[in-house]
Amino acid sequence: MQAYQQPFSDDFGHLEGASGYSVDLDDSSSLHSSVLPSDDHAHDANNSYAHARTDVIDELNFENLAISGRDGHNGTTMHDPLADQEAQAAANVANLYEDDFDGMLDDLNREELPPHACSYCGIHNPACVVKCLICNKWFCNSRGSTSGSHIVNHLVRAKHKEVTLHADSPLGETTPECYSCGAKNVFILGFIPAKSDTVVVLLCRQPCAAMQSSKDIVWDTTQWSPLIEDRSFLSWLVKVPSEQEQLRARPITFHQINKLEELWRDNANATLEDLEKPGVDDEPQPILLRYEDAYQYQNIFGPLVKIEADYDKRLKESQTQEGLVVRWDMGLNQKRIAWFNLPKLESGEVRLAVGDELRLRYHGELHKAWDALGHVVKVPNNVSDEIALELKRSDNVPIDCTHNFSADFVWKSTSFDRMQQAMRTFAVDEQSVSGYIYHKLMGHDADPPQVLRAQMPKRVSAPNLPDLNHSQIYAVKSVLQKPLSLIQGPPGTGKTVTSASIVYHLSKMNPGQVLVSAPSNVAVDQLTEKIHQTGLKVVRVTAKSREALESSVSFLTLHAQVANSDTHPELQKLIQLKQEQGELSSSDERKFRALTRAVEKEILTNADVICATCVGCGDPRLKNLKFRTVLIDEATQATEPECMIPLTFGVKQLVMVGDHSQLGPTIMNKKAARAGLNQSLFERLILLGNRPIRLQVQYRMHPCLSEFPSNMFYEGTLQNGVTAPERLRKNADFPWPQPTTPMYFHQNLGQEEISSSGTSFLNRTEASNVEKIVTRFFKAGVMPSQIGIITPYEGQRSYIVSYMQANGSLKKELYKEIEVASVDAFQGREKDYIIMSCVRSNEHQGIGFLNDPRRLNVALTRAKYGLVILGNPKVLSKHALWHYLLTHYKEKKTLVEGPLNNLQPSMIQFSKPRRPFDRNANTNRFQHDARDVFASGLNSGSSTPGLPSRFDSSFYRTHDAISSIPSDAQSVRSQATYSSGLPTFSQAGSAYPSSMKRGGPASTYASSTFSQDLLSSADGASVRGDDASSIANGGVPGSGMSSAASSVGYSQADRISLSDAVSDYKSQAGWTNDDDARTTYTLSNVTDY
Repeated sequence: MQAYQQPFSDDFGHLEGASGYSVDLDDSSSLHSSVLPSDDHAHDANNSYAHARTDVIDELNFENLAISGRDGHNGTTMHDPLADQEAQAAANVANLYEDDFDGMLDDLNREELPPHACSYCGIHNPACVVKCLICNKWFCNSRGSTSGSHIVNHLVRAKHKEVTLHADSPLGETTPECYSCGAKNVFILGFIPAKSDTVVVLLCRQPCAAMQSSKDIVWDTTQWSPLIEDRSFLSWLVKVPSEQEQLRARPITFHQINKLEELWRDNANATLEDLEKPGVDDEPQPILLRYEDAYQYQNIFGPLVKIEADYDKRLKESQTQEGLVVRWDMGLNQKRIAWFNLPKLESGEVRLAVGDELRLRYHGELHKAWDALGHVVKVPNNVSDEIALELKRSDNVPIDCTHNFSADFVWKSTSFDRMQQAMRTFAVDEQSVSGYIYHKLMGHDADPPQVLRAQMPKRVSAPNLPDLNHSQIYAVKSVLQKPLSLIQGPPGTGKTVTSASIVYHLSKMNPGQVLVSAPSNVAVDQLTEKIHQTGLKVVRVTAKSREALESSVSFLTLHAQVANSDTHPELQKLIQLKQEQGELSSSDERKFRALTRAVEKEILTNADVICATCVGCGDPRLKNLKFRTVLIDEATQATEPECMIPLTFGVKQLVMVGDHSQLGPTIMNKKAARAGLNQSLFERLILLGNRPIRLQVQYRMHPCLSEFPSNMFYEGTLQNGVTAPERLRKNADFPWPQPTTPMYFHQNLGQEEISSSGTSFLNRTEASNVEKIVTRFFKAGVMPSQIGIITPYEGQRSYIVSYMQANGSLKKELYKEIEVASVDAFQGREKDYIIMSCVRSNEHQGIGFLNDPRRLNVALTRAKYGLVILGNPKVLSKHALWHYLLTHYKEKKTLVEGPLNNLQPSMIQFSKPRRPFDRNANTNRFQHDARDVFASGLNSGSSTPGLPSRFDSSFYRTHDAISSIPSDAQSVRSQATYSSGLPTFSQAGSAYPSSMKRGGPASTYASSTFSQDLLSSADGASVRGDDASSIANGGVPGSGMSSAASSVGYSQADRISLSDAVSDYKSQAGWTNDDDARTTYTLSNVTDY
């Protein structure tokens, strides 16, 4: 139930999710179709909402306005007009209270404030303050030095949603609530003029404002307008303090407000004076680029992990849900399953995931009090909002009861404990990692790069996997000979196939087992499946809480292999007995556990490859094993302490695969994030001068979709492994503005609104247009499974789901099957068609984390056949990154407006970006004077204090090639490609550059990132990879084999000028390896990476 339409700001960015992730939750049901005009209207649908709201204000008589109560009677009459909300209202209030003003100021000066004074600034004009009904504190409707009013600031940060007006205010002691259903959440409330000119009706946005008239008042729901606008309450409801009142108020900064709200969580009586106490504002020690030793490393990361753990614990334990309605079921494993909704799970800061543990409690009415622990086996999706909880115990379950249940989140410290233990092991156990990797991880000046002796395989592609292309072959050969390797895999370049091929060869060439890890279960499962296809013996180790879950690799899990083992008949008998009886006697249970441990050890010992998540590598069952070789996939999404867990098994050869130009780790605590916990080890190693090998051929996107990401995020190096005709569906009749360019940006000017959680946003205009686009795709023959809808905000995600099902003109089941998710949820995945709703549309409040380049990169690179973006160009173009994207779309004639059946080029004028785009400002959080703590011998040769010149971060970060986008950016081709920061190579075989300089417009560069990795060969010559096939054909850096390195140095301008003629990898000549040539024709049909 909701109602409103209001912008939100960058100031509330921390509420949109730690490290730039969306935070908030639910926004139920949908808006009635009459709220937004259809395509049949001649005028632009985007502006209809604004016009409707203006009409409301113009027609209402605010001289004697009253709010209609739920009992049908009018409330207190108001006597101030709405016109010019803030300025006019402020003047009126000043006149009304002029007699009392001097006394109020005297009170402020003496700090003898009445109980209803604003808890932030002290203003206590009854007409300007409201009380939060949750914490009973008073706040005013003044902005002060912040972009939102004090009351809205408090409601958002405290996640409170109900208020009441002061008894002496014009409306009296009134609690805003929905006239129809009584909902008091101010973030969903809005007003509608009733049949009387002097009465307005408050209704929630959903479902009441979308329903037909009820009770005894007739209203037009299309005139609905939110109570909170531009982060302040409308001034006819809560007055805005006059300028004089605000000048005399107690000054308070945005930073102080944040700190005060944090203090109130532990001490409700804390005041501004408490902020001055020692220790309140202390920040943890930030991470360093280099560390003196592992003890210093542990002493810095240990406290950050503890801060994050404490924050996570407090969040989860505060999420108790009361009044749940439960339905009961029995699982296939004869365990009880409770199904229920969590209607208040809307903070977004706590994400419910499969495997999470909850405690379900019954308070005792029809059955005696009861509680039990269980694991979540299903989470809400588009089809159902229900959660499935599998109980650990099935005895005395109150299956006859359905109401009066509650659920508590059970916080587990396992993940954080394993991180801390790994760092302790790293510090005290010299055998935990090899000496070379130890010094690399610490950032010490290591000896010349080690070259491992390895017999190169005759065929690099692994059995039963697609053939590899030139950059993949180079990556595999290079990795096999280096103790530390970083592989950057841009979207659609086949990271999983490459990783599986590497693991295959590492297993065949080296003694012992290979440990394969990744931060997420999905990534580990995908890699496990690919490695299994090569014929290796693979064991997937999962957490015990996930053993009941089905997956594509269930048969490879350790517990499944134990259950199917035929080496111990006695164990099989005990397993069967336990399944039949539910439990074993104490003696049989001891025997069962002993036999299980023995079989587990046997299976693990005989395996070629063991796969587990990073945290799962801390499983006690792996404790006594040693792994000489470790591969970590999705390494850029793991925190450093998380990565340390799989590294402390005696690793001598480490391979990390990821993409630091896509999303990084998720950190919930702001202090820990500011200190650098959200920076991955992969990124720090790049800053230290370890060059990643970049995979270069993408097989996912239509060439027009890959052009902007390639030039913006990958220095123009991405090549297309698919041609344009292969990514055009002739039988799909969709009105692309340019038929051969399946993408467009659809201009939407509807205003953003705060979602029901108070911490997210939605945009009803964009949601309406999303439904129209989806319906058109359906009519063109596109299946629901081929469409993905991406939005950065949970409020919009929930609204789009409900709106499509309520207003879609086709079968509801079709709309239910479409996946609507956040950018984060889509990372590593793809769909044929992607629709992106940007949501943010306001006058001056910013675009939040839409301005994160990594998030934009992920969103733009999920689609294979077509991409549609909906947003407000006027707002987005104020930010240089989006200005650049919009310019690109405008040049392609794909920036359009109007109804879907009559799209026309948009004539909108872009706003000038407020500041140039500085990529380093958001991504480089390391303390660069780290070397001050080192011995003086480590500082020699540095032209920059504390940072050697050869370790210039702006050079080594491959996504820093466009470090500053000018505010007058013209196009992708004219700016992004010419501002490459890659080094200049003047001739073939040049030695490692002694002076790293950022390139200018005329800079030439090696055609790939891996070709920049100039490694000295045995005879002293250096290897360049401009012609990657020369390396793939046998010339491997450091191998002692001569390599015919290409002498061609391509410039960015040359590459772009040739891009139309040589846009596809298939069309390039010069292959010398038949394996390479076959690769491009076979991999083009492979989509699962």
